[in-house]
Amino acid sequence: MTLSSEARPALARGVRLVEDRVRGGHQLLAPERALTPSKVAVEILRLCDGERSFGAIVDDLATRFDADRTLIESEASAFLEGLAGKGMVTL
Repeated sequence: MTLSSEARPALARGVRLVEDRVRGGHQLLAPERALTPSKVAVEILRLCDGERSFGAIVDDLATRFDADRTLIESEASAFLEGLAGKGMVTL
């Protein structure tokens, strides 16, 4: 299933993306859960502000990384849907 281009993904209540200054990189923190997202995942999560549509997020990433929009849409959709299933992102 591909996320609707009108969806406005956001971090769920109580979830934060924080810089990990000790180890470098970032951590996605939620109550009783922490994930270490990849650099690409961090770029996706930074755009998930609840204001921007998923379509706009995909357009931004495709332009920024000069990558195939269809591939980005598919992979970002799967990534965000997975986090939504864990209660870390609202769609």
